Amino acid sequence: MKGWKLSPVRKRSIFGTHGCLNPAHLAKVFATGLGRRTVLRSPFSMALPSDYTARVYAGVLGKIIGVYLGRPFEQWSHERIERELGEITGYAHERLGKPLVVTDDDISGTFTFLRALADHGYDARRLTAADIGQTWLNYLLPHRTILWWGGIGVSTEHTAWYRLKSGIPAPRSGSIALNGATVAEQIGAQIFIDGWGLLCPGDPAQAVSLARRAASVSHDGAAIHGAQMVAAMVALAFEGPDIDTLIDRALAHIPRRCALARMIADVRRWHAADGDWRRTLKRIQRIYGYGVYPGGCHMIPNHALILLALLYSGGDFHRAMTIVNTAGYDTDCNAANVGCILAVRGGLDALAGGPDWRGPVADRLYLPTADGGRAISDAVRETDAIVLAAHRMRKQPYTAPKSGARFHFSLPGSVQGFLADASGAAVMVENFNDQLAVATRKASALARPARVTTATFAPLDTFTASAASYNFVASPTLLPGHTVTARVQAVAQNAQPVEACLVLTTHDAVGAPSLMRSNRKILRSGQRATLRWKIPARTHQPILNIGLEFHSYATARLLVDTLDWSGVPTTALLPLAPGDIAPRAWVEACTGIRRYSDRLLVFQEDGLGFYAQGAREWTDYQITATLRPRIAATWGLAVRWQGLQRHLTARFDGRRVRLVATVDGRESVLATAKYDWPIEQTRDVTIKVRGLTCSVTVEGEPRLRTDAIPAWLDGGAVALAISAGAVECIDLAVAPC
Repeated sequence: MKGWKLSPVRKRSIFGTHGCLNPAHLAKVFATGLGRRTVLRSPFSMALPSDYTARVYAGVLGKIIGVYLGRPFEQWSHERIERELGEITGYAHERLGKPLVVTDDDISGTFTFLRALADHGYDARRLTAADIGQTWLNYLLPHRTILWWGGIGVSTEHTAWYRLKSGIPAPRSGSIALNGATVAEQIGAQIFIDGWGLLCPGDPAQAVSLARRAASVSHDGAAIHGAQMVAAMVALAFEGPDIDTLIDRALAHIPRRCALARMIADVRRWHAADGDWRRTLKRIQRIYGYGVYPGGCHMIPNHALILLALLYSGGDFHRAMTIVNTAGYDTDCNAANVGCILAVRGGLDALAGGPDWRGPVADRLYLPTADGGRAISDAVRETDAIVLAAHRMRKQPYTAPKSGARFHFSLPGSVQGFLADASGAAVMVENFNDQLAVATRKASALARPARVTTATFAPLDTFTASAASYNFVASPTLLPGHTVTARVQAVAQNAQPVEACLVLTTHDAVGAPSLMRSNRKILRSGQRATLRWKIPARTHQPILNIGLEFHSYATARLLVDTLDWSGVPTTALLPLAPGDIAPRAWVEACTGIRRYSDRLLVFQEDGLGFYAQGAREWTDYQITATLRPRIAATWGLAVRWQGLQRHLTARFDGRRVRLVATVDGRESVLATAKYDWPIEQTRDVTIKVRGLTCSVTVEGEPRLRTDAIPAWLDGGAVALAISAGAVECIDLAVAPC
């Protein structure tokens, strides 16, 4: 290429990040006439594949299926798995007395760290490792969510978080120079990485570039090569190549003589010679096993099992799940990476024709972070977020399915967490023509109608059942004052009318389930209708689920096209309702709380602490609270609270009040005014936020206003805020404005 003048961007496109020739991009160079010095077309201007959304959905499902399959026997040896469980051909959780759908770092880290892209304007070119590190600091609740908090120098991610918290930015936070090779080369980089590949269909160079930035927050060396290899394979899987071609093309994006490349060459050679995955596994255990590589869960041994499953399965999802899980080591992590790669490669069809992988999962996943309103999620919602991001980063238009309805069932086979309620009549739940189809097996009565629901808050046993894995933190997605709408249809084949209503489950003060229903509507055969229900204010405990209930004097089938609610509720969030359930609806990002019969005390030792509830889609609203500081450096309220590093706070210190905008930990004082507020004195505070405007009123008198809210703070939860002290809250209410 002598005589050609290449920009740095063009060099990376042709040669990749490690100087390895990228044939796919070189072909594009010739196609666009680089020899005539024409401009290389940016990969971000390329159209996404026509089946992109369905492939992403398959990849998300493959990821979470792999986690749920391997999680119950994670870190068991191959020998123990064979002895106690036999060859893994389906979910083993029931045999081991464990729940299937749990909180897990592979899932929560993968989909949470991707938010760095949205939180930084979807600018993939400018997104840095330091930006992704700020995303860690924003969403991670210390010692509680996403990570294995195994200790500094023990857990790679815990160590990296400690570096970030101490002011050491990424990529130094994860470097070998700072943390040593043993810590820096563990498995975590590749288990969180699939999402970056999903953003880059057919563009492994860009996937590898993003993977390096994301992985270097916490890892270095061989671990980054593992992350890049996985991200490249996910990106290449959209093109559906055979497994050898997939591996060959991904290898072009890591150094040819690195430890990972040498291991991959050995495993491929053994595969060609052995013809039996168990024989090759023994070689891996001897040459690349845990006894060879230090630390609790090194990347190299586990990546070897990913290759083992890919090669010996020939790309068959079911066979690969059997091999990678029966082989042992970090089963949920390895099965998740393999599952994502092969599900993208084969599409949703790859998940069919074997065990029922999708039915028991029903799309469900949990993302416990400081953003409590995103904790209750599903594979469709996370797919929608990735597809939106892929369009935004390419500056391409995007239209959300069915006008952006929360539950739209547009993806083949999707049910978005809707399950039959065992206390009602027996029903079948499935996807039919991009709708949720619910059918009874026989006539049902008003006394025992059919009922299907999806979670809006964590099932109460999740808080204890997940304790063996990772802590659960969530805010309800549905609250009193929200208006729920559902577009439904009674199919034309129904022999009798259907009487239907919306239904939710909450709990009373002693924890007993309590059902609430909207008004019923009679639907004749073939009739369409919209059910609409404003959730009443008397619903004091967190709402656990929402759904539909119906009965008919004959077998019946009901189609649900959409179910939705949006915006800010009108409700009192404090004082807390009686019992042990209500406090769990809050994100406790503070040192602690004390609960009294008529008030709540929130306290914080170091830095600024929060007690938050709400969701990112809360935009324009009013919050009113009655506060009484005890001792504190500052106290007040936060609005548009997006996490620990992104929020707008009204802070009082006894002599003045300030409006402070915080974005990625950087504070800007937007307005300040004198205001005397002695400790142990009670005041009523109101904050209104609309667009870029925020105003603060105390005891009915305007005190502060700004029209300069940063555009990044466009929505978020509400929170009590406190530093170096304690503040009492007697009541707190929120309403749209």
